[in-house]
Amino acid sequence: MNRIKKKAAALVAQRPYHAVAVSALLLALTSSSGFLVTERAAGDSAEMSPASVEFAPTGPAFPEGAAGAAPEGSGPADPDLSPSTEPQPAESEPAAPQPTEPQPTEEAPAEEAPAEPEPAPAPPAAMTVDYQYQVQNNYYYCGPAATRIALTARGANPSQDAVASKLGTTVFGTNSAHETTRVLNEMAGTDFYQTRSIPGPRATPAQMDQLQADVVHAVTNGYAVVANIAGTLTDVDGGWHSYDGGHYVTIVGYADEGRRVQIADPANAGVSSYWMTTIDMANWIATRGYSA
Repeated sequence: MNRIKKKAAALVAQRPYHAVAVSALLLALTSSSGFLVTERAAGDSAEMSPASVEFAPTGPAFPEGAAGAAPEGSGPADPDLSPSTEPQPAESEPAAPQPTEPQPTEEAPAEEAPAEPEPAPAPPAAMTVDYQYQVQNNYYYCGPAATRIALTARGANPSQDAVASKLGTTVFGTNSAHETTRVLNEMAGTDFYQTRSIPGPRATPAQMDQLQADVVHAVTNGYAVVANIAGTLTDVDGGWHSYDGGHYVTIVGYADEGRRVQIADPANAGVSSYWMTTIDMANWIATRGYSA
């Protein structure tokens, strides 16, 4: 406000005729600042000296009772609406998350392991199939006769001629164990039989063990074994058996857990069966094979 005073005094001194205008300006300026310009000069002269301009406080700019005005010295009309001078508490910071202990989870019940199948009962130490013996009809029917003996253990009772026709037997005999395997499965209505070969001149220990296992498996399931053999051997009782040109016999039983085998020989009319060690039997089959 001092700057305004000084400027107004300067204008009056330089331009006396501008006093009226300056007065109006100062009145307009001071009406909002709370000051009033007064004249000290005597008389009605419009001239104003710089010293004659004063500013006096005039009180509130708004008339008493005007909208938005409050009586002098009165407090706020509504304490709830007045700005608070008390410091407001700062908003509390969110508490840091507390570590939570892992909650124990219920373990899923362990799946029960499938029950292991009970082991098959051990085969008996000795066993013989129920079979019907028959001597071969002629010298080259050993194949059909041995195959027929094996079929009777399965309840079939064909003629030797019928079996010979299936085998393709001629005066030269029956070709191989592959033929007996095929006819045994066909005429017994099964797929149980398969052909085992012992191609060397002597059976290996593995082939001897395989023969023992095959005989036990077949006989305990009610099947007889047909073997194509060649050569000369002596049975456990000292009997001599020689078939250098080849022959077919039927294994119808075993003893001593398969270490000995029972032979039904269609060419031996005097003795329907005899026993041989499984080792000797495997060597008798060497260079040929069997159906089991």
